[in-house]
Amino acid sequence: MTKIIYNMSVSLDGFVRASGNTAEMPLGVGGERLHEWFSDDNPTNQEFVAKMLDSIGAVVTGRSTYNESDWGSNGPTGALRLPVFVVTHEAPASSPANGVYTFVTGGVVEAVNAARKAAGGKNVSLMGGPGVGNQAIVACVIDEIVVSIVPVLFGDGLRMFSSLPQHVQLERSSMIDTGKATHIVYRVVK
Repeated sequence: MTKIIYNMSVSLDGFVRASGNTAEMPLGVGGERLHEWFSDDNPTNQEFVAKMLDSIGAVVTGRSTYNESDWGSNGPTGALRLPVFVVTHEAPASSPANGVYTFVTGGVVEAVNAARKAAGGKNVSLMGGPGVGNQAIVACVIDEIVVSIVPVLFGDGLRMFSSLPQHVQLERSSMIDTGKATHIVYRVVK
């Protein structure tokens, strides 16, 4: 059964981007630290990443993440070339030739539904910035939240969760510590 999984790396103090972000440093000053775990050679971490990538059939992200990324035509999953559904108010005038992108102007629920169909029974990863993730939580379309907590304190920046209009009950499913990150999987209680 396809699950919609909101994946995010955060600092211990809850920031997904450090302050001082620019076009050259979209994650802010020192913010790239949040993703060092992804290529860490720790066997436990490698197993976590491989299992995560193997479970995904499609990706949903927001327009800001798309604009700030350097993914090229293959998208964030590289050679896997998984379909990427970009939530946006308006499709860009151009995108990479032979790219994996579909621009969805009808909101996050429409993007999630399209990604679910394209995922071929695998999971949908909702990633990038917190805007789309928070919208998906409010719309009650998230099944799991995977938080990769990185041992760093930013003190300021962009938080993973903005104010939500209601409480969201979570149940921890698993937790793996790899040294560079502690990966916690929460099931959203519906």
